[in-house]
Amino acid sequence: MIVCVAEKPSVGAYIANVLGAKQRKDGYFEGNGYQVTWTFGHLCALLDPQEYTEQWKAWSLSSLPMIPARFSIKVSGDAGVHKQFNTIKALIEQADEVINCGDAGQEGELIQRWVYQQAGCRCPVKRLWVNSLTEEAIKDGFQKLKDQSEYQHLYEAGLMRAIGDWLLGMNATRAYTIRYARGSGKDRQVLSVGRVQTPTLALVVKRQADIENFVPRTYWELKTNYRDTLFSAQIPVEEGEYAITSEEQGQALVDSIKDLPLTITSVEKKKGLEFAPKLYDLTSLQVDCNKKYAFSAEQTLQLIQSLYEKRITTYPRVDTTYLSDDIYPKVPGTLNGIKDYFPQVAPLLGTKLPKSKKVFDNSKVTDHHAIIPTGVRPDNLTADEKKVYELVALHFIAAFYPECEVSKTTVLAKAGEIDFKVTGREVLKPGWRVVFETPNNPNNQNDSEEESEESKSLPSFVKGESGPHEPVLKEKTTTPPAYYTEATLLRAMETAGKTVENDELREAMKENGIGRPSTRAAIIEKLYQRKYIVKQGKSIRATDVGIDLIHTIISPLLKSAELTGLWEKKLREIERGEYTAQDFLTELKEMTSGVVKDVKTNKAGMRCPVCRQGLIIRGNTRYGCSRWREGCTYAEPF
Repeated sequence: MIVCVAEKPSVGAYIANVLGAKQRKDGYFEGNGYQVTWTFGHLCALLDPQEYTEQWKAWSLSSLPMIPARFSIKVSGDAGVHKQFNTIKALIEQADEVINCGDAGQEGELIQRWVYQQAGCRCPVKRLWVNSLTEEAIKDGFQKLKDQSEYQHLYEAGLMRAIGDWLLGMNATRAYTIRYARGSGKDRQVLSVGRVQTPTLALVVKRQADIENFVPRTYWELKTNYRDTLFSAQIPVEEGEYAITSEEQGQALVDSIKDLPLTITSVEKKKGLEFAPKLYDLTSLQVDCNKKYAFSAEQTLQLIQSLYEKRITTYPRVDTTYLSDDIYPKVPGTLNGIKDYFPQVAPLLGTKLPKSKKVFDNSKVTDHHAIIPTGVRPDNLTADEKKVYELVALHFIAAFYPECEVSKTTVLAKAGEIDFKVTGREVLKPGWRVVFETPNNPNNQNDSEEESEESKSLPSFVKGESGPHEPVLKEKTTTPPAYYTEATLLRAMETAGKTVENDELREAMKENGIGRPSTRAAIIEKLYQRKYIVKQGKSIRATDVGIDLIHTIISPLLKSAELTGLWEKKLREIERGEYTAQDFLTELKEMTSGVVKDVKTNKAGMRCPVCRQGLIIRGNTRYGCSRWREGCTYAEPF
């Protein structure tokens, strides 16, 4: 008998139907030589500290760092979880072969491997790897099963991620809670510290501090109106400085040119192409759904996961915006499947579809490709599912439309000694933009785009023409950075805190991002649950508890998005077989020991041993009590 283990009951039921295993049993389906069962998410987990040794039951600094000689797992959950595990175990014990039909990613591989290990699996294990749950994809996947050994590096990366989170999370949380938390015993506040959640929180806290400490600066801009077109003065300045820093200076410039004509010195027109927006990876889909519909990252993940399980879209937990070459022959069939729902498909039917390197690139695709429709009829969708599905489908359709042809015009002018400039843009052929047109949104890619001055078309100017103009001096004030929203925080996590607008550069930085596409939403939700952050409108604010935690943490490893991103990069290298799990584990143990040592040797933040009311603070040469103004005499050199 061949035993198939799916990631959840609904997926197991569908795979069973495809395989012809239609006899329902308690916890599995059977038939046609198959038994199809399923897990419930994380059926197994690493042991808790006290399950390794009694010495780790009590929280004490002397017991840290906790580094097991060998990590072990257990079945984790309620009676229902244990019952299902026992069902899987009994089936595996009698199996001739097991087929891993779990979620086709790092976390899914780890979940399944742990179940097989705990069940004592001794028979051969094969891997089903599919990009969608359509009947065609599943049948094709069963024809191309691979041996489990081919996914060993994927499992090792997932294992190191879990062990890393355990080592740093358990040790750092206990160390900081014991040393710095308020209260005692059951009333002691737990300071939860995590490998990804803490640097994410640090991003929010830093942005909030930048806003609160921001000192606005006033400056002036010189513009001039010529033929109903506003030209901007081009006055050379050093980076970070402003050309006009006082109203008197600005007025002097206005007076120097107001009676002089403005002369057009150059008119340059360039035709260019604008490419369709990229296909979606999970993060970019979460970003757009947050901007357009105010969906949380977790909400978007649940919606796209539901669409995947309904076989409407492909596998969602992806970090690439590209398709592999083997998808190209399937595109006409996919488009044909959704033509009744999207009239934009009609012009593509029966034509030779373009195969752009900006869409199809095998080098940018590893285990999964970008999120696209499967071609299955999108019936019985909720209102929110329809919104997400429409975004995915329209981006897919637009990828096969012609480029948008534009004309970009740059006009230079001069009045006296001051140079002026204006730029404009005209859409010559909308190309892919018609895919996103609606009666209220003509020629726009999405509703969030605002027309800037540079996107406006200009009158026809001729080099050498000259005439009167009206100089205008505008007072401006610098503004602080914006609070993070879930959309901008997801982007910051993706690029390890770097502000990156360019799509190509953002793609290149993904390997160094903090967290993975599949986990970032959960990390943000965890920060909400622990009351480290709150949402005000669409803005994310750090709470006093969250700010205090970041100020308390002294280890840069735990707070730095950049350092955590480098760690993430090594996990990806393990996945590709370019770095060994053993070397990474050695690093993990050293990092954990270093974090604990930092806490043990640093007195700052501890309760004062003299007055028992103030906190120890660090000066230039010694520690002292924060209540020294109230007369506390504690002082100690370091």
